[in-house]
Amino acid sequence: MMYRKLLLIAPLFTLIVVVVGAYTRLTDSGLGCPDWPGCYGQLTAPDTAAEIARAGERFPGAEIDPMKGWIEMIHRYLAGALGLLILSIALIAWRNRLRSVPGERLPGSDAHWLGTGLLLLLLVQAMLGKFTVTLLLKPGIVTLHLLGGMLILAVLFRMAIGEYVDRSGVAADRAARLVPWAAAGIALLIVQIVLGGWVSTNYAALACLDFPTCHGTFLPAMDFQHGFHVMRELGEAPDGSPLSHESLNAIQWTHRLGALVITAYLGVLGVLAWRIPGVSLAATAMLVLLAAQVTIGILNVVWLLPLWLATLHNFGAALLLCSVVMLKFMLTRPAAADVRTPASKGSTQALHA
Repeated sequence: MMYRKLLLIAPLFTLIVVVVGAYTRLTDSGLGCPDWPGCYGQLTAPDTAAEIARAGERFPGAEIDPMKGWIEMIHRYLAGALGLLILSIALIAWRNRLRSVPGERLPGSDAHWLGTGLLLLLLVQAMLGKFTVTLLLKPGIVTLHLLGGMLILAVLFRMAIGEYVDRSGVAADRAARLVPWAAAGIALLIVQIVLGGWVSTNYAALACLDFPTCHGTFLPAMDFQHGFHVMRELGEAPDGSPLSHESLNAIQWTHRLGALVITAYLGVLGVLAWRIPGVSLAATAMLVLLAAQVTIGILNVVWLLPLWLATLHNFGAALLLCSVVMLKFMLTRPAAADVRTPASKGSTQALHA
């Protein structure tokens, strides 16, 4: 049963890591520790007078803020613990794969490659975390780091619901038609998450202080070339000059346009899926989370981006992604090997987990 217990814990733990990562970014704590994986040459943030003095000697000119250092280190501790969880899941999945026999499925035996992929993604994510610090919060690196966390969450959530959720009551013939549309919905939502990350990492959330217009118009002055140039420093155009207000307008405006597209797309998808027996609960959950996320996004502008609400917006994006993954799972016809009664499934897992 260990594999299933770990899969129950891992997505929830990943959600915590994603939210703490967002809080780290939003409190400007990403450089609370200027080195990696430690903090000013030690494994904890410097908070005593002696530690702060040593940190100042090792990193002359650094602005040492113990609070920001601790926020950054707590995020790293949590990410390290998540890495151990993912490693355990992958090892158990491979062990059960090697032990499985024809006609009998052990927990995780059909998810061994997903576990391996998660490990590789985790290594990439760790390197992105390092480069986030060593390359001084380059927007392209920080946005990729956010995307990596969301992808890890989505894969772990998919693995978990594959073990726990029963699709036996779904009208498979009607649901199959919506599967590619649900897959496209996941892809569109990932693009929107990237756009949201680009807004956050470029500090463009308040580029437009009005809504639904931007500076009193629906088409403000915008500079897409510099705003969406990936390989540049934080707050700078590619030539080193300060990033213009027009560039920030372009970033914010594009995220709003993406929100409009994803709201319309997932709204229609949710209504269509809601009519299918066995899928209505997943569709309802997605629609509720979609409405909540749109509302939070608007309030972030109207209320001038309070920290708690900006963090909640990241949390909402993660939950919405999970809800669309769940919807696609419910719409997908189960493989023949997975068609078992709940009782037989439970007894098999109890014997071999």
